[in-house]
Amino acid sequence: MQVILLERVEKLGQIGDEVKVKDGFARNFLLPKKKALRATKANREYFQDQKSQIEANNLKLKGEAEKIGNKLDGQKFVLIRQAGDRGQLYGSVSPRDVADAMEKAGFKVDRHQVSISVAIKSIGLFTLPVVLHPEVKVNITVNVARSEDEAERQARGENVLAEKTDAEEAKVAAEELFEEGAGPKAEATEEEPAEA
Repeated sequence: MQVILLERVEKLGQIGDEVKVKDGFARNFLLPKKKALRATKANREYFQDQKSQIEANNLKLKGEAEKIGNKLDGQKFVLIRQAGDRGQLYGSVSPRDVADAMEKAGFKVDRHQVSISVAIKSIGLFTLPVVLHPEVKVNITVNVARSEDEAERQARGENVLAEKTDAEEAKVAAEELFEEGAGPKAEATEEEPAEA
């Protein structure tokens, strides 16, 4: 199907370009989202009449997106999720979750503008692109953690899933075995008076 683009579409063309696309792509995406018109004689005339207004509107929207993009670029957002010992999430992080976190921080972004190419199914730091306008794309960092403390440690660069050292494991095991104040020092002090 031949269509006339009403806005820049990535990997397809610029405003006013007449391109051939698959029928399903045009019917299910470009036409319903008002990104293109069918390339008929009437629509070509309509586009020529409205071209300056469409381009002016596009520049206005691009300017607004750039203002938001300057504030949003490089921002970090924390998402607290339940996860197993090895960091596997019980579920995954969706674009809606990221958009909600951004909205809580004061940025009005639609979930369709957040692009997650590979599913986020574990804790960690993830850099995600946010497409505010076809010509304005910024990156944000999402910190997925099990708690606020863990999120802070991840932000500092610590590996929260690193295996515990032998000393740390021994300390945890000792704490589980002994009650508070009943450690080796308490026993030694009781034996000393008996010897004297």
